[in-house]
Amino acid sequence: MKIFTLLHFAVAAALPMAALATAAQAHDHGAKAAATYAPISTAEVEEAQRAWCGALVAISTENDTKGHAAAKTLAGQVLDSAYGYNMGPVLFKPTLTVAPQTFRTTREGALAYFVGGDKAYPNDTGFALKGWRKCESANAGVVITGNTAISMGNVTMWADKGNMTRVDKTWGYVRGGD
Repeated sequence: MKIFTLLHFAVAAALPMAALATAAQAHDHGAKAAATYAPISTAEVEEAQRAWCGALVAISTENDTKGHAAAKTLAGQVLDSAYGYNMGPVLFKPTLTVAPQTFRTTREGALAYFVGGDKAYPNDTGFALKGWRKCESANAGVVITGNTAISMGNVTMWADKGNMTRVDKTWGYVRGGD
C-alpha cells in the first residue's frame, strides 16, 4: 500500500517537492481512490519523507542531465505516485509561491510549481530544478490517527554549489486505496 501526501505546506526562507515510487502509476483525473484502513506507522512517514527527498534530487539531476522534458515527465510520475490528487484536492502550499497562485490543489498546479513552463502559472520557475543534490528531513513531531498522519519539521536541501536551504514543512498522509 502507498501512503499519499494530501496536505503539504511549508513556511521558510526557500523551497520544497514529492515522493518517488518505483513505477509510474496510471493517472485518472476523474477517479477517487478510497483510503484503506490500516494504521500508518512513524517508520512509513519517515520513509515517505526520504522518498520525497530522493525524488527532489532525482528530478533536479534529471533536468541537469537529460533536460526539462525528462524532468517534467519524472515530476509527473512522482506526483502520481506520491500525492493524492487522484483522491481529490490536495492542500499543497508551496514555499515559494505568492498570491494570486499561492495554493496548488490540482496536479497541474503542483507540476507547474516543481518544473515551471506552464503558461497558467507564469511566475513558476521550477522549484525542483534548482540543482538539488542532497535533501534531509527532520521531524519535530508526527501525529498518527489510524490511516492518516501529520508531520511537522524541517527539510534541509543542498544545491550542486553547496548552498543550503532549510524550510519548515507540515505534511499530511493517508493510506492509499491500493
